[in-house]
Amino acid sequence: MLGEERRRKIVEQLQQGNRVIAKDLSEMFQVSIDSIRRDLTMLEEQGLLQKTYGGAVPAAPSPKVRTLPQPQSLRYGEGAPHQNAISKLAASYIEKNETVFIGGAGIQFGMLKYLPAELPFTVVTNSLKIAETLREKENIETYLIGGKVRHSAGSMIDAIAIEMIAKFNLDTCFLTGGGIAENGISTATPEGAGFTRAVCAISRRRVCLAPHEKVGVKMFTTAVPIEQMDIVITDQAALEKAIREIERRNVKVIFAEEIG
Repeated sequence: MLGEERRRKIVEQLQQGNRVIAKDLSEMFQVSIDSIRRDLTMLEEQGLLQKTYGGAVPAAPSPKVRTLPQPQSLRYGEGAPHQNAISKLAASYIEKNETVFIGGAGIQFGMLKYLPAELPFTVVTNSLKIAETLREKENIETYLIGGKVRHSAGSMIDAIAIEMIAKFNLDTCFLTGGGIAENGISTATPEGAGFTRAVCAISRRRVCLAPHEKVGVKMFTTAVPIEQMDIVITDQAALEKAIREIERRNVKVIFAEEIG
C-alpha cells in the first residue's frame, strides 16, 4: 500500500471514531510505528488531525476562553476512564500525616474514591461537595474554606476565601483548570485564578491534574505559570505538541494508565 493511500485510510479511521492509536495502525497496515508517526506528522501539518502521545485525535477548533461550568450532576459523575486514571494516580501521592488541598473540579472529586483508607491525613477544600463527602471518613480531618457560595459550583473563590486559605500551610495541593498549557493553568474567571494562585503560594508540592481535553487549552485568565508545577499528570490522548512545550519548561509530566 502506498503511503498516500495509507494516510487516506488513517483519516477515514479517525472520522469513524474520535481517536486512532499508533500501535493499532502499525498492526493494521503492517508497517513500523515510526512510519505511522511520520504519516501522522504529515497529516497534522495538513491540518487533518492533531497528534497525541499515543496516536491522534481529530483537528478541532480552539474552545472559547470563557465557558460556563458544568452542572454538578455531570461534574460529579463517575468520570471517564482517563479521568479516573489521573485521579487515582494523583491520590497515590498522598502520604501519612500530610495536609493536602483538593478543590471542587470533577477530576478532583474523582480522587475521593481512591484516597488511602488507612493513612491519617488532612484535607483542606473550598468545595461543599468535597467536604460533605469526606466528613465521615475517620482517617481524614477536613477543613472547609469559607466565602460566598457560587450557585453554579458550590465552592468558594472570593476575597474571603483567598484571605482564609492564606492562613494555612500545605504539604501538597492538587490543582487543575479549564486550560493547561505552556503558559500555565488558566481559568474562566479572575476570581478562580486568584484562588488557585493563593493555594499554590502556600504549598510545598504542586500536582496538576491535566486530562487531555484541557491540555493545550488557554482560558480567559492565567492562574499560575506551568513552571510552578512539580508534576503534571495527564493521559495518552494529550496533544503531543502541548506536552512537549510543557516539558521544555522543566516540568515533570507523568502519563496515567486508563482504568477500564
